[in-house]
Amino acid sequence: MRKALITGITGQDGSFLAELLLEKGYQVFGFARRESWYRPNNASHLAGRIEVLFGNMAEGIDIASAVQDAKPDEIYNLAAQSRPGESWARAPETLLVNGMGAIRLFEAIRHHCPASRVYQASSSEMFGEVFISPQNEQTPFNPVNPYAAAKVYAHQMAKIYRDSYDLHISSGLLFNHESERRPLHFLTQKVAYGAACAALEISDSPDLNEMGRPIVQQGKLALGNLEIARDWGYAGDFVRAMWLMLQLDHPDDFVIGTGQLHTLKDLCETAYHCVDENWQESVVSDPALIRPLETGQTLADPSKARTQLDWHSSVSFEDMVKKMVTAQILRLKNMPFKSN
Repeated sequence: MRKALITGITGQDGSFLAELLLEKGYQVFGFARRESWYRPNNASHLAGRIEVLFGNMAEGIDIASAVQDAKPDEIYNLAAQSRPGESWARAPETLLVNGMGAIRLFEAIRHHCPASRVYQASSSEMFGEVFISPQNEQTPFNPVNPYAAAKVYAHQMAKIYRDSYDLHISSGLLFNHESERRPLHFLTQKVAYGAACAALEISDSPDLNEMGRPIVQQGKLALGNLEIARDWGYAGDFVRAMWLMLQLDHPDDFVIGTGQLHTLKDLCETAYHCVDENWQESVVSDPALIRPLETGQTLADPSKARTQLDWHSSVSFEDMVKKMVTAQILRLKNMPFKSN
């Protein structure tokens, strides 16, 4: 039986990946902070089917202990401070976890299980202010936020460790991937939540945004720059690409995305259409929610992944958004409050 260690097991990607590996007959170990595991999380339903190793990505001894205990054939490094927008307020922590955490993991692997195959979660945010579109594995990085800068550092160090120590480290330059398991502080989930509130005639939502106000207030969903455009795909598809990378004989880097561009306005229109509502009557742009610098028009060229991994996205943009809106409607219906 093959063994896999997943850092960030409680996150969206970690839970989808754990399910995939369990289906394939793996013994799965998850690495998580104790406080994250013992509160409801995306992987809670897997308790009893996976073994959880507790620790912090900021602590090298925790990472080394997890690697030694699991002795995994495959390691998936998904742990991160995962919010680009919040990285402005938490820049030192973002570098510590997203950058140095990866280095500590590579060191632990080098010393304790050099034969393990490793997946490093890189990000399309690394392309930043782009001048070439679409982006592929050769496109230069130009990060515009602390999250992206930390990811660039970890990505470059993954290559250095791969070449210097002959480690099997593959990096996935993943474009935006969403699902019904996204936390509410993510943009796509806020839009799905707004549409759900509109469907249920909730004018003031019980959940708050990063400014401490209801996500939907007086029937309005406040967002930042409505002109941004992204390549949005479904997280369940993307974790399959992670696994495929580690089945190759030689490690490499792959851009993973749908190759289709949608604006935030498209996202709003699709979400509110799911509930037969007009998004323009419910969504407003709030300058206070616009980032100091905004990532440019990131669009994936996944040709290499299609050719070498035989990977294709299977869930459409519309179906992904519908899944998210449906999940938010169900969640709100089950909350102990009355629609107003």
